[in-house]
Amino acid sequence: MQRALTLAARGLETTDPNPRVGCVIAQRSRIVGEGWHERAGEAHAEVAALRAAGGAAAGAAVYVTLEPCSHHGRTPPCVEALSAARVARVVYATADPNPLVNGRGAAALRAAGIAVESGLLEQEAAELNAGFIKRMRYGRPLVRVKLAMSLDGRTALADGASRWISGEAARQDVQRWRARSSVVLTGVGTVLADDPRLTVRLADQAGGASRRQPLRVVLDARLRTPPAARLLEGDGEVLILTSVANPDDAHVATLSARGARVESLPGTDDRVALPAVLERLGELEANEVLVEAGGTLAGELVAQALVDELLLYVAPKLLGPAARALVQLPRLTELSEAPQFALIEMQQIGADVRLRLRPVAAPGAPATGNLS
Repeated sequence: MQRALTLAARGLETTDPNPRVGCVIAQRSRIVGEGWHERAGEAHAEVAALRAAGGAAAGAAVYVTLEPCSHHGRTPPCVEALSAARVARVVYATADPNPLVNGRGAAALRAAGIAVESGLLEQEAAELNAGFIKRMRYGRPLVRVKLAMSLDGRTALADGASRWISGEAARQDVQRWRARSSVVLTGVGTVLADDPRLTVRLADQAGGASRRQPLRVVLDARLRTPPAARLLEGDGEVLILTSVANPDDAHVATLSARGARVESLPGTDDRVALPAVLERLGELEANEVLVEAGGTLAGELVAQALVDELLLYVAPKLLGPAARALVQLPRLTELSEAPQFALIEMQQIGADVRLRLRPVAAPGAPATGNLS
């Protein structure tokens, strides 16, 4: 199963909106076939492994990181392929939360006379597909907020200058987090101040295949995105979400001519309603959202308990008390009101340190990070 998880991770940047799945077929201790799901519309991991195993799959044990599917989608059900190959046993790590599958895949295998077990390395498998699992259960994607700060918790000088707080290695690391994300989301304030591209700028994948670009989403309540923004250049889709009920047709037409799609969502003149944004991204089959924005939007996501994970890069420098704070939060009157986070990973990236943190729910409150 550990090998199957390693194979599944090969699809980290390519399977969207499908889950990342790996499969190993073994005759006792000998591996006779293995495979992973590479991208949506192509063979699932079980089918790829069965092709590799050929006739040796008969009577074998199958180790797969997610419950085999039992419904017709872009490809036929994997349970039918496993049954036709006459495998003896299927061990899957975690159930598929897709309502079309959840429990039905295992039931179909048992009905075909195949022994079924589950739960082996379940947490590891759930972690690999935390965004997919959250979307299937709650209709919203996983929200990961990326921030870079100095040792004293500052993100920019008082005049807004922030290039570059973190080093080159950290910036390359962010590229990899973009590559695995369904969406890179920012606010119009960041577009106006920094004019970012928010694209994945890594070498093409093995075999020369071009990289999938995540959907770039701008929250722009008053529709101030300039048509000349670099965000509108190059490959990939751009979605601008506004709270203007009847946006100016000419401005929308100009943005559309530059390749952007404009949609209106509930909100006020100053802000698009964040829950509505996440619901919409769930409808668009987004599994993981990487937020790259300023302290206002980041703080609002934290304040509304909409953050599943913080990706925090800490640079070994000091900017002083006049520099800009990491996030903007409502004034606290009690220390107990402070949002709390648990450190789940710490890694040095070049001269910087990357921290991954997840929210800790207050006693009696629901957890915000429904990751598994």
